[in-house]
Amino acid sequence: MNFTSGAEVTELLSLDHIRNQLIRLEDTIIFLLIERAQFAYNKKIYQPGAFKDELNFDGSWLEWFLFEIESFHAKARRYTSPDEHAFTPLEKLPQPIIKPQSLPSLLHQPAAKHPSVNVNSRILEFYIQHIVPGITSSTRLAQGKEVLEDDGNYGSAATRDVEVLQALSRRIHFGMFVSESKFLEAPHDFIPHILNPNPEALAGLITKPAVEAKLLIRLANKARVYGCEMDADGKVIEVPDEEMAARGKIDLATIVSMYKDWVIPLTKDVEVDYLLHRLDGVPQSQIDGWMKR
Repeated sequence: MNFTSGAEVTELLSLDHIRNQLIRLEDTIIFLLIERAQFAYNKKIYQPGAFKDELNFDGSWLEWFLFEIESFHAKARRYTSPDEHAFTPLEKLPQPIIKPQSLPSLLHQPAAKHPSVNVNSRILEFYIQHIVPGITSSTRLAQGKEVLEDDGNYGSAATRDVEVLQALSRRIHFGMFVSESKFLEAPHDFIPHILNPNPEALAGLITKPAVEAKLLIRLANKARVYGCEMDADGKVIEVPDEEMAARGKIDLATIVSMYKDWVIPLTKDVEVDYLLHRLDGVPQSQIDGWMKR
């Protein structure tokens, strides 16, 4: 989200503005997954201690990559932005070397900074255990090749992993902005379920099944377009969905399944957890005023 454009807070928190940001992130995630699918699973890079002799680091190769990259990004004040969340604990990262920007306050900080709202550990888990094995094996199987578990491209694979993980994290944690926007539209609808914690009721207030269904259709269509090929004249070569992976792209079902089974549910968890803490530190007079609206 562009926080430096001078736009009003109300504009930045409008659902239309947030929706545009989420749609752009869909493009980013699909392209990055296509790039990651070109390499083998390389399970070794996810195993803690597998490179201890080379790195003097107890974690995995990917965790080391994340630490090194996020250390550089932290110095450039990336994680002072409310839509960015590091996978490395912030206390292990260096401080920014340049003065943080003065950004508009879009989120309720006690809720945004509550530990339960950060789901990066769950993102890392589902990505390593489900997404990477799926996209790397489906592509090679569709090409009629033996599934190559390890191709030695540890640096290239981890580089793509970090890019995918950062994009997924940003997409999922954008749920906080969705929750804040919906809360401010009708706080009286949410407050009773926050004061008497009712996660199911809160989820019901923010869930739009029709919107989720359209999202999955849009994802499949985008992956189909991004996975197409062109001839020498720039004309699109029509490729049946089942042959896309065989041409070195990515399986459409993998993209849709990732969003349906992981991205959407995790985003909803972020939205609900944010709302559960939305009244933390809010004066009773403010709560009473919202209830009168």
